[in-house]
Amino acid sequence: MRGPDEDLALLTEAARKVGPIALSFWKAEPEAWEKPDDAGPVTEADLAVNDALHSTLMGARPSYGWLSEESEADASRLDARRCFIIDPIDGTRAFIAGQAGFAHSLAVAEGHRIIAAVVHLPAMDLTFTAHADGPALLNGQPIRPSGAGIGGARVLTYKSATDPEHWKGGRVPPFRREFRPSLAWRLCLVAEGRFDAALSVRHVWEWDIAAGSLIAERAGAIATDRHGQPMRFNSPRAMIDGMVVAGPRLHRDMRVAMT
Repeated sequence: MRGPDEDLALLTEAARKVGPIALSFWKAEPEAWEKPDDAGPVTEADLAVNDALHSTLMGARPSYGWLSEESEADASRLDARRCFIIDPIDGTRAFIAGQAGFAHSLAVAEGHRIIAAVVHLPAMDLTFTAHADGPALLNGQPIRPSGAGIGGARVLTYKSATDPEHWKGGRVPPFRREFRPSLAWRLCLVAEGRFDAALSVRHVWEWDIAAGSLIAERAGAIATDRHGQPMRFNSPRAMIDGMVVAGPRLHRDMRVAMT
């Protein structure tokens, strides 16, 4: 069985290969439409990137499972020892709007844990990487999360996460809420200490957070579901019950304050 570093090298190669594909559609008014069941928008660029990633990754690792936002569900992935977990373009709304904050999110799970991860933002020339036995890197340089506590922390989340119902006694902590379009990028921004935490009180899709969660953990942050439990990937539903990603001190503070 290949080491996590070998899978990381493959993911990195694949991410850099598809970056130009995405950029060829970016700001070029790609065809876009809404998915069924209010699942959000998708564009011809998402599908082109997905096809290229599938060809590259499964061509190199045909025994691996495949879980992607833009592919039909395939239950055989649950029996594979390792599985790719892919979001071809995370932040599709930003992509459609011509904003630079979209990412390719690529991960490999072994069993239920992530062992290799890449989040690549081609319009910004940013590549976050990590594998299970090494450090988290941004463009080859080590990154670390902040040591902030909850007072005044900059937390990447959506507005409804600050509703009093999600916090003990209805007391919302005095953090500053901010937002970025790509969920994978949010986790990486926490990993590099530019923001202090990323929070979701709603279920999140595995492909949105698989890569970013490992990058955050290898940087020194703690990444759990909203209840403080370890994240388990390549599950039948492909969903995680919310998330709290932050440095150890802030993660503890947030978990104490949450319902």
